[in-house]
Amino acid sequence: MKLPVLAIATAVLIGLAPPVFSQEDAWTHAIGIDAEPRYAADFEHFDYVNPDAPKGGVVRMPALGGFDTFNPILPQGEPASGLGLVYETLLTPSSDESSVSYGLLAEALRYPDDFSSVTFRMNPRARWADGEPVTAEDVLWSFEQVMEISPIYSEYYAPVETAEITSDGEITFSFSETGNRELPYIMGQLLVLPQHWWEGTDAQGRQRDIGASTLERPLGSGPYELSGFDAGRTVTFTRDPDYWGADEPVNVGTANFDEYRVEYFRDVTVMFEAFKADEFDWWTENVARRWATGYDFPAAQDGRVVRETFENGFNSSGVMWGFVPNQRLEKFQDPRVREALGYAFDFEELNRTLFYDQYQRIDSYFFGTDLAAPDGPPQGQELAILEEVRDLVPASVFGPRYTNPAGGSEDALRENLREALRLFGEAGWTLDGTRLVNDKGEQFGFEILTYDNTIEPVALHWAQNLNAIGANVTMRVVDTPQYTNLVRAFDYEVIYTRWAQSLSPGNEQRYFWGSSSVNEQGSRNYAGIADPGVDALIDKIVRAPDRDTLVAATHALDRVLLAMHNVMPSYTITYARVARWDRFSHPEILPEFAIGFPDIWWWDEDKARATGGNTR
Repeated sequence: MKLPVLAIATAVLIGLAPPVFSQEDAWTHAIGIDAEPRYAADFEHFDYVNPDAPKGGVVRMPALGGFDTFNPILPQGEPASGLGLVYETLLTPSSDESSVSYGLLAEALRYPDDFSSVTFRMNPRARWADGEPVTAEDVLWSFEQVMEISPIYSEYYAPVETAEITSDGEITFSFSETGNRELPYIMGQLLVLPQHWWEGTDAQGRQRDIGASTLERPLGSGPYELSGFDAGRTVTFTRDPDYWGADEPVNVGTANFDEYRVEYFRDVTVMFEAFKADEFDWWTENVARRWATGYDFPAAQDGRVVRETFENGFNSSGVMWGFVPNQRLEKFQDPRVREALGYAFDFEELNRTLFYDQYQRIDSYFFGTDLAAPDGPPQGQELAILEEVRDLVPASVFGPRYTNPAGGSEDALRENLREALRLFGEAGWTLDGTRLVNDKGEQFGFEILTYDNTIEPVALHWAQNLNAIGANVTMRVVDTPQYTNLVRAFDYEVIYTRWAQSLSPGNEQRYFWGSSSVNEQGSRNYAGIADPGVDALIDKIVRAPDRDTLVAATHALDRVLLAMHNVMPSYTITYARVARWDRFSHPEILPEFAIGFPDIWWWDEDKARATGGNTR
């Protein structure tokens, strides 16, 4: 249900009649999709923050790759990490509730019972960093520019039919459908840009262009200003002492660092060595072997570097990680071929020999949540929903739910590869000596495209098993910008990627799996799915009138996606492995759904002094 705020595209027609609200359509300070907001209109701060957290110090975060623009809405290029510190949205979520947001640039919102529109009332205190007010006109202009420039998320806001200023300081978005409970919520995620700044000129008198890349330092409304950078290597943000929202309840106890710096690296191994050398402060580990054996350096042994695991960030989200064949290519269009690929992946062997038994095998597109389809055949409301699309979905979904092939031994792998060959054979691929070929004599094979060497041992292990039965599977590592451009253009055979899911799925499912996004360059329909059964189930999710229906429809979608073998599921953990230089403190109880670093943590002078190094 939530997508990144720095890449939002929408569709809008201006000038139709605004909706009519009844007296019951009262203004509210917050909105929740599945639950009433926890905090009343007069709340002083979120429970999970320290309202007296000291301000000061510097935090240094890593990033892989580079950046070439400070324009946050371009579909091309690499925006700098951290721009969310500069720009803000209409609403902002709390971290101890699932799918609940509170007013920020908008102080209130209202919507009718049929969810056919939403109106936001701007916060009169909201200001850009130059002192100008943030207006409803800024919101409308931002909406129009994003619609025109960035097609990436057009599916996300496709139901938006009109957008207009309906009163002084108010903007209304009307929808082409009713009953979609999340639409008012997700409109609050709209990123707001300063119209007057973008329509002005830079220091050299040149007209700014919101449709072009730029390295001019941006003007925002957020708690930080971009104060310096070394192109492609470092970005520095400085806390704005005059930030308009410092005392807003949603911001109390946050933005505690005077300086936020992003250090860029081209290679993960080099990045970790830089962490050990105290070139940045926070490291989220993604390699099991390194977590088990790589922390024998002095700072980790003497306590200056602290290692800790956190479950918080996984409590409100599910995930699918895996190798994704591009079904836009003919060789991957037969589901038996895609199923065969899964039989060559020996997770149990990898977990034993490479992962130190730290991982779990993913078996759902909503892994780790109650939205994952239950074991066994569908029942109850889920079955009723599937019956409505019986002629559009694989017959197998009415039996036991798909399960991953199990390996872990030579005998198990041998049997799995035999099954893979059987499936390949049914799909028209047969062994010709040592080559798996079609009736044209073409060998089956593909290239795994990646930008990160981390996945290389896993990919090569999978490739080795496939090549043992006559395939020709290779791997290519490219730099981050090239990878991004290739993926945006769907110019790949197989990639390794992930989809994060909230506990309230909705419009973004169209962007992930819907037919309308299959040719939308930059969409996250990486697999190239264009299936009427999937589309129908997504509509059931989007229009679910209550939580029970939403869960049942999501179970049905999960079951169908698994049966189609769109992704070769890999593995995950349900906690974050974190190492950090011990210079920071945090509230005693962190929020249920986030680690909160660095948002609600703060610089601890005593710890910094004891740790040494980055003592600013």
